[in-house]
Amino acid sequence: MPGRAAKVVISERQQEVLQKIVRSRKASQRLIQRAKIILLAFEGWDNQQIASEVDLGRDQVGIWRRRWKENFDRLVVIECSETGASFQRATKEILSDAPRSGSGGKFTAEQIAGILAVACEPPENSGRPITHWTYAELTDEVKKRGLVDSISPSQVGHYLREAELKPHKSRYWLTTKEKDPELFRQQVKEICDCYRQAPELYRQTERTHTVCVDEMTGIQALERIARTVPMQPGRVERIEFEYQRHGTQTLIGNFHVVTGRMISPTVGETRTEEDFVEHIRGTVETNPQASWIFVADNLNTHCSAKLVEFVNATCDLDQPLGKKRKQRRSAINGNSSEVPDGSQP
Repeated sequence: MPGRAAKVVISERQQEVLQKIVRSRKASQRLIQRAKIILLAFEGWDNQQIASEVDLGRDQVGIWRRRWKENFDRLVVIECSETGASFQRATKEILSDAPRSGSGGKFTAEQIAGILAVACEPPENSGRPITHWTYAELTDEVKKRGLVDSISPSQVGHYLREAELKPHKSRYWLTTKEKDPELFRQQVKEICDCYRQAPELYRQTERTHTVCVDEMTGIQALERIARTVPMQPGRVERIEFEYQRHGTQTLIGNFHVVTGRMISPTVGETRTEEDFVEHIRGTVETNPQASWIFVADNLNTHCSAKLVEFVNATCDLDQPLGKKRKQRRSAINGNSSEVPDGSQP
């Protein structure tokens, strides 16, 4: 009579690591298979159901359930006291085949930590004329510093992937210039609310289009000096290397928040306030019966006098606009004065 299956317990963080293994395109099929066993066991599946799902024998499923249960307490200690890379490595070791006789690991924990530390430094600190580390450059540097006598770029890449370090990648971010935190939160909330409301406004009978608009400047207008030769049997398509310059162009584009499409883009040589007004005019004319919400940054051409005049006339607001670069402001005691106010009307 078969015994009772080992009860599987996993923490939230362990579940994330196991799910990551299952989704991985680089993990071995055996590792993915065993991670599935633990996840399904945690969901309450019995050994026979799991065996059918992962195409293994029932006894094999039982082995990996017991292996996980026996190592659970040790894994929790690592999870709470060591780095994320160590925790992931320990999780994979539990689901790996039992160690066989032979030599131990080639690199010590101190050497691996040294390699990761170098990867976190800017290459310029090492006198290298590059902006981001490659596996080959990093391998050369750690050997040059004497951290290891010999190591391959693939092994360095393995340690970086385990630690989830990607020195060859970067992402842009922007620090707000707004000094008042409360005002900044209010501004962010207004934009986020605008995006959240966009789908419902778009579905209404009176459709409202919510659009993000911005420019891309300095696009080179290049023309190849010879035509492209199409591919032939045994020969790929060939493109002429040399080209003729025709200056630069500016693209003004609209990203529709709901549909995700680019609508009514315009291309021209400049990005003046007249160009931006004509772009907005052309966009509105694609569906003149609809309502439009444009989300833009604070570039001066996005809040110009001509744009305000266009909105005033198109929406039949019939509001007095005053003079360009002047704004009348009420002062204390009922007095008034005219003050400069950028390019706003």
